[in-house]
Amino acid sequence: MPIASPKTHEPALVAFGAAVRAARRNGGVSQEELAHLSGIDRSYLGAIERGEQNAGLLHLVRIADALNMTLAELMTIAKL
Repeated sequence: MPIASPKTHEPALVAFGAAVRAARRNGGVSQEELAHLSGIDRSYLGAIERGEQNAGLLHLVRIADALNMTLAELMTIAKL
């Protein structure tokens, strides 16, 4: 069976990305600022928010930290 591309818009990726976007907007943080605070490229963060990128654990933790949240809180918002 072929391995799916990371840009497949899997429901879990879309849900997590929507949770990141909602938390970012609720906190009044721009995408560029969140990318800077979490130490990742803005275009990569955008792909995460759109559910196109299957981010690694360290990136997810850094995003949560930059939002002053735990990863568990972000996962709860995403209903994952």
